[in-house]
Amino acid sequence: MIVVCSDTHSNGGHELTDHMLNAVHEADLVLHAGDFTSEATLDAFHGEAARLFAVFGNADDPAVRERLPVARTVEWEGLRIAVTHRRDGGSTGLAMFGRERGADLVISGHSHRPSITRADDLVLLNPGSHARPRGNRPGYAELEAVEEGVRCRLGQPDGTLIEEVTL
Repeated sequence: MIVVCSDTHSNGGHELTDHMLNAVHEADLVLHAGDFTSEATLDAFHGEAARLFAVFGNADDPAVRERLPVARTVEWEGLRIAVTHRRDGGSTGLAMFGRERGADLVISGHSHRPSITRADDLVLLNPGSHARPRGNRPGYAELEAVEEGVRCRLGQPDGTLIEEVTL
């Protein structure tokens, strides 16, 4: 299983709670789409996640930016996943970013709004913010390999389901 999160916006801790904290402990991989804000928060995530792959966001301090790329691509269960914090051009810009990387799934953050959008040949996933949703519901995502492909479950940190699709 992969746990996907973004926009922690913390100065000292990972802000993981409830069901989400357990999911991070059980995950094979954690993907974070940027905006840890502080190096202490990035280190706290490393302390909880067995494997963390992350990118930096616009609110990350210079120490975080020095340790993380602006974008990355990950292969998992036959799925090619492109991760970035944001791209100019909204969903069109994100879709172009994904196509340039040959991705099936594009993960981004920035808006704090959890969503799953199909863009023709790929899926755009924004897990939202688990800690500072700024007027949106808090969110994160879990990806799980199933017989039909990969199940993407968008939920709240307490485990409440928001949306589920199979890729």
